[in-house]
Amino acid sequence: MRRQLTLLVGATTSAVVLAFLIPLALITRTRAEDLALAAASFQNQSALNQAVAQRDVAAVTRAVSGYTGPLSAGRTTVYLPDGRALGPDPADTEITDALRTAGSHTRPLDDGLVVVRSSLGLSGTVVARTVVPRDIYHKGVAETTIALAALGMALLLASMFAADRLGRRISAPVRRLAVVAQSMRDGHLDARMPERGTSEVVALATALNQLAARVQQLLAEGRDSVADLSHRLRTPVTALRLDTDSIADPEVAERLRQHVSQLERTVDAIVHDARRPTRPGTTSCDVGRIVKERADFWSALAEEQGRQLSVSVPPDRELRAKLDAADLSDVVDVLIDNVFAHTDEGVPLEVWVAPRPNGAVVLTVEDGGHGLPQADIIARGSSGAGSTGLGMDIVRRAASSSGGTMEVGRSRLGGALVRVVLGPPER
Repeated sequence: MRRQLTLLVGATTSAVVLAFLIPLALITRTRAEDLALAAASFQNQSALNQAVAQRDVAAVTRAVSGYTGPLSAGRTTVYLPDGRALGPDPADTEITDALRTAGSHTRPLDDGLVVVRSSLGLSGTVVARTVVPRDIYHKGVAETTIALAALGMALLLASMFAADRLGRRISAPVRRLAVVAQSMRDGHLDARMPERGTSEVVALATALNQLAARVQQLLAEGRDSVADLSHRLRTPVTALRLDTDSIADPEVAERLRQHVSQLERTVDAIVHDARRPTRPGTTSCDVGRIVKERADFWSALAEEQGRQLSVSVPPDRELRAKLDAADLSDVVDVLIDNVFAHTDEGVPLEVWVAPRPNGAVVLTVEDGGHGLPQADIIARGSSGAGSTGLGMDIVRRAASSSGGTMEVGRSRLGGALVRVVLGPPER
C-alpha cells in the first residue's frame, strides 16, 4: 500500500508539473525571442537614424562600432548610397535590392535572425542590417529551462517523500497487525495489538485482541471439559475392570479385560491430545537427540519382551526440524508404543533418522510384525483390533504442522513401516 500510494502521488504530481512547466518553458522561449527581436530592432533603427542624419562618414563609423560590443543585440552594418559598408558584414544582393526601395523586413537565418531597414537620406537610400545570432536570440532559455526542470524535479521528489511518509504512517499499524496475527497463528495466543492510531486501526486492533481472548477462553474451556470427562469416565471403567474378575469363563474374562484396557487407552489418548499446549510454529529441536532419548526410555521394555530395538542416527551432524521437542517426543512414543501394542513379543523394531537434501528430516519406524494390514488401519486413523487411531492422528498432525507428511508401507523386516517427514526449521 505504501509503495502504491507513493507511485500514485508521483504520477499525479508529474502530470501536474509537466502541465505547468512545458507551457512555461515555451513562454520563456517566446519571451526571449521577443526581447531579442525588440533589442535588435531598436539597435538597427538607431544606427539607421544616425546614418541618415550624419554626413560625416567617420562619425557614422564610430556610431556603428558601438553596436558591435558584447552587450549588443547583434551585428549591425550600415550601407551607404555609394555602396560602402560600415560594419562587420559585407554587402550582398539583399542589400543591393534594399538600396533601391525604402522599407524594412525581418527574416530567419540558419544561425539566428536578420533585421533589415532602409531609409531615404539626402544623398540616397541608407540601409541598416542587424544580424542576431542564435545564442543571443535564445539567450537565457537553456538556463531557465534547466532551472524549471530542477524545480519540477524538486517538487516531484518532495511530493513523493511526503507520500512515502504518509504511506508509512498508514501502513505501519497494518503491518503490526499482520505481525500480531502471524504470532497468534504460530501459537502465541497471548500476543496483543496496541490499541492506538487512527479510529479504523483501533477498531481492528480491538477486534483482533477480543478474538484472541475468545480463542484462549474456548481452548481453556475445552481442556477443562475433557479433563472433567476423563474423571467421569474413570469411575465406570474401574468398575468394569473389577466386574471382569467375577466372570467364571476365563476366555470371556480375558476378552473383556482387553476391551476395558483398550477403553482406558482411548480415554488417556483423548485427554493427552486435548491437553497438548499450543506451541509456536517457529520452534525447532534436534531430532537425533530426541529419538535417542526416547529409544533409551523404551529399551528396558524391549529387553523385557525380548525385542531387538535398533536405533540409527547420524553421529556427525545435528538434524533439526520445525517441531517442538515435546511434540517430537510424543510422536516417537506413539510410533514405538504402536509396535509394542500391536505386535507379538520378540518382534524386532528399528528406528532410524536420515536427512533430505531440502533440509527436511525423515523419521522411520519399522517392525517385523504382521505387516501392512495393521499399518493400513492405523494410517487411516480408524479403530481396529487393538487400535484407536488417535495416536497416529497425533503423528499425522505433528508432521503436518512442521510442513511434512506421514507415509505408511511395508517394512524390509516384513512388517509395517511408518515414515514421518518433518519440515526444516524456519531461518
